[in-house]
Amino acid sequence: MDLTEKVVKTERIYEGRILSLRRDLVRLPDGKETSREVVEHPGAVAIIALDKEKNVYLVRQYRYPVDRVTLEIPAGKLDAGEEPLSCARRELAEEVGLKAAAWQQLLTFYTTPGFCDEIMYLFLATGLECHREEADADEFLEVVRLPLATAVAEIFSGTIQDAKSIAGLLIAAHLLEA
Repeated sequence: MDLTEKVVKTERIYEGRILSLRRDLVRLPDGKETSREVVEHPGAVAIIALDKEKNVYLVRQYRYPVDRVTLEIPAGKLDAGEEPLSCARRELAEEVGLKAAAWQQLLTFYTTPGFCDEIMYLFLATGLECHREEADADEFLEVVRLPLATAVAEIFSGTIQDAKSIAGLLIAAHLLEA
């Protein structure tokens, strides 16, 4: 059975710096038509920065859409034409002030495929050393270093609620147990 939907018409709603929005008229597998709203995003990276003592580096920052300060793994948006690993290296230096001797891509996932095409590349960074690059002018971050086990506990206490951070920290914990 073919479950795909065919685009009949596309309407551009919004073009922004971080994302764009379009509305598609689609033909469903049964021949009926309906609309789909799609947030277009260039993709992003997220990093589990793990030191030799099994501490992870997180960032505490205010997130305007949810009106709260969150605790998250370092992450950032891909620039046009940028490779995910290059972006991960840049974001780790900008957000946490570190560079890594070893990089491993853990997985690739869609953040919210029900309405957004954002794809995220999750990396494990090890062999860490100081390396500061200039942060984005509109980013205000506090770097937090925690034992991985404590960070995982922060998930279950409700302190860490960010999906990429939850996925990344649980995967890292699982890898270290294996």
